[in-house]
Amino acid sequence: MTDKLKVALITEWHPFDVVNFQELFRAYDDIDAYPQAWDIFAQDVSRDSYDALVFYNMSFPAPPEDDPRRRYLEGRFGNTGQGIVLLHHAILSYETWPFWDAVSGTKDRRFTYHGEQELRCRVADNQHPITRGLDDFTVVDESYAMAEPAEDNEVLLTTDHPRSLRAIAWTRTYRDSRVFCYQSGHDDTTWRNPSFRTMLHRGIRWTAGRLH
Repeated sequence: MTDKLKVALITEWHPFDVVNFQELFRAYDDIDAYPQAWDIFAQDVSRDSYDALVFYNMSFPAPPEDDPRRRYLEGRFGNTGQGIVLLHHAILSYETWPFWDAVSGTKDRRFTYHGEQELRCRVADNQHPITRGLDDFTVVDESYAMAEPAEDNEVLLTTDHPRSLRAIAWTRTYRDSRVFCYQSGHDDTTWRNPSFRTMLHRGIRWTAGRLH
């Protein structure tokens, strides 16, 4: 397939199943994904060449003033029009830094987590390109009990599970970039779920301006 999306997969600190995570992205025949450490990406001279950035980092604390990650975030980040995807624990990064509040659309990211929960996900907006035509589905995943995203987000998926925040997926705009936040995605149990794969695929394409 020609004209593939070029996607950076950005990771830091949190351990994960590297092999199956990469297999997840290899299954998308219209995406070329490039896994890399967050500090390496922040210093890459070609970082603006990606169509979308998928953050799968869990970074603490806020980087110091002279850190390349902070210089990039407070400078170029969001001003290039590149898509931004915050996947699973990336939403929790920089827990007390207002900058990441603005990116993620959350104001309070203190949390508790619960592994292997059966989450019934309900489509909250069936007109959005990411969820259009998608049925409600169930996924086994790690859940986060935390405050809901702010009111200036568009919520796409919800759950009523007592050990989870209600919003599972939402979109927003940060500077000149579309942002897709998806609370799901802990491990291969989730990654193999067809509906999860559809949501993530569409979310990446939507942030990159390829899905309307």
